[in-house]
Amino acid sequence: MLCLGIETSCDETALALVRDGKCVESVLATQMDVHALFGGVVPELASREHYRFLGALYDELMRRTGLSLADVDVVAATRGPGLLGALLVGVAFAKGLALAGNKPLIAVNHLHAHLLAVGLEHELEYPLLGLLVSGGHTHIYRIDAPESLALLGRTLDDAAGEACDKFAKMLGLPYPGGLLLDRLAQRGTADPHLFPRPYTHVDNLDFSFSGLKTAALTYLRDHPELLEEGRRVRDAGTDSASAALCDVCASYMLAVAETLSLKVEKAFGREEGKGITGIVVAGGVAANTQVRAAMQSLADRIGKPLLLPSRFLCTDNAVMIAHAGELLARKGYGQGLAFPAIPRGQKLPDDLGALRAPQGCV
Repeated sequence: MLCLGIETSCDETALALVRDGKCVESVLATQMDVHALFGGVVPELASREHYRFLGALYDELMRRTGLSLADVDVVAATRGPGLLGALLVGVAFAKGLALAGNKPLIAVNHLHAHLLAVGLEHELEYPLLGLLVSGGHTHIYRIDAPESLALLGRTLDDAAGEACDKFAKMLGLPYPGGLLLDRLAQRGTADPHLFPRPYTHVDNLDFSFSGLKTAALTYLRDHPELLEEGRRVRDAGTDSASAALCDVCASYMLAVAETLSLKVEKAFGREEGKGITGIVVAGGVAANTQVRAAMQSLADRIGKPLLLPSRFLCTDNAVMIAHAGELLARKGYGQGLAFPAIPRGQKLPDDLGALRAPQGCV
């Protein structure tokens, strides 16, 4: 089965072809330089850039592979969560292809696709415990099957990635701040007592990173020299960073990583009796060095394998969308042409139907 995946949930325009659980080819256009001018993603600009790139990327994908729409068995597109305007561009493009080629269409949950992407590189044995950690979401799931993911805990305010980006912005580091924070943290020595592990004392699996941001802001107000350091790094590059700046970045990232680890450990304790076989960590923040180290330490303690996707699959991409689409299609699931895009903050409906071509739905 050949599945075409389309991803436009935020600021990456991507398409990919996956066949039998293997990536055939993928193409991607990043908007990072555009949004860096504004210090973050501008939704209207993101939508316009998707519209500008999508058709050309589709042509390039087909040119590279020597394939055409006639060779595609199923089309999959991210339906949410994400920026509504950005999602609409990709969903409309996918519906047009499905209608033009009379191809079955699958609406993919972006968060679920991140977690399932690890199956492109590892054999999966369900059930699994999954941590989805990104700029917009921090969720814990029990993964029973590609079509069955139970949400166990979620962030109540900022996601972990958002907390990292905002701390970087406090320091005056340029966008994307999370990546620079990781680079600086790798050169520093973390003080485990400098920042709190927020919301880990409560008896649930939810997250809250607002307290960590407040603690960081208070610390920086008491140490204004670090703000000067941050501005200097913005102009001169990370090689110019002092040991003090690297240490505070390492301390902040350790607080984030250990908060995630503590909550996942608590989730494992609650779900252990259900036969959990391993831990999956996915999403953009799963590429962070300290997060990966903390989760590996947890996996070693509980004696379960840690399944981490490669760093490319941690970021937004269409390979994971095509893979998730293929998994669902093989089980006979799909949607018609009427499904809506769902923005961040709204619950995605559980509306999987039968896999069928659009002409059978009209």
